[in-house]
Amino acid sequence: MLAAADRQHTEAVIRVRDLVVGFGDRLVMRGLDLDVWRGEVLGFVGGSGQGKSVLTRTILGLVPKRSGVIELFGRNLDACSDLERQAIERRYGVMFQGGALFSGLTVKQNVQMPMREHLELSPRLMDELALLKIELVGLPRDAADKFPSELSGGMIKRAALARALALDPDLVFLDEPTSGLDPIGAAEFDQLIQTLQRTLGLTVFMVTHDLDSLYAICDRIAALADGKVIAAGTLDDMLKADHPWLRAYFHGKRARAIVAGESAAQVGG
Repeated sequence: MLAAADRQHTEAVIRVRDLVVGFGDRLVMRGLDLDVWRGEVLGFVGGSGQGKSVLTRTILGLVPKRSGVIELFGRNLDACSDLERQAIERRYGVMFQGGALFSGLTVKQNVQMPMREHLELSPRLMDELALLKIELVGLPRDAADKFPSELSGGMIKRAALARALALDPDLVFLDEPTSGLDPIGAAEFDQLIQTLQRTLGLTVFMVTHDLDSLYAICDRIAALADGKVIAAGTLDDMLKADHPWLRAYFHGKRARAIVAGESAAQVGG
């Protein structure tokens, strides 16, 4: 992960400026600005219904924006040709909330979906690459021929992550990756994300509500409220922030153990 001082001199893999997104008369994003720096894990938080997942889907082009600029890898998506957009799409992977695996396909076939869409490979090579990705996320080889209905919740998460890594992306979007997992499973998945980020040099944009994940693996945190990013910085920055929602989120009852741990670490340091 990047040291804080280094991030000031690196490129923004994701750059969003003055983004406006709405559904009917309801505005979800009201002039939102956001930067995600190369090589970092950014945790994106916000209250329920505030639009965390909507932002991800808007960046991916799945939800239309009303105005604003979205840049990926330094390219304004509005100015890109279809071929340029396809080239950009090959550079990122997405793990949707709940996994979003195709129920009628095996794990191996799910992982191969991005390969079939973007690459021209022989069936044998696709099989080999899919198995590599499956093993990379900690699944046994025999999981390759199982259907999603035969997997546990944790295995579904790992299979979805393997699919997100199918094209060796530079950037990975993770939508609530630890939701539905027990504390042990969530901690193991956090460790997997951190290991893959360091090993593969990934940039990770992670929508989450999991305070433990924010503490364990995020370089920075960006918080969404009232349609805008109200704060972006380290966990320590979040703990010092005065915004009412941030204080409720980071100093509430569920946050006590993390705040206590942070304070103890500062005293010990």
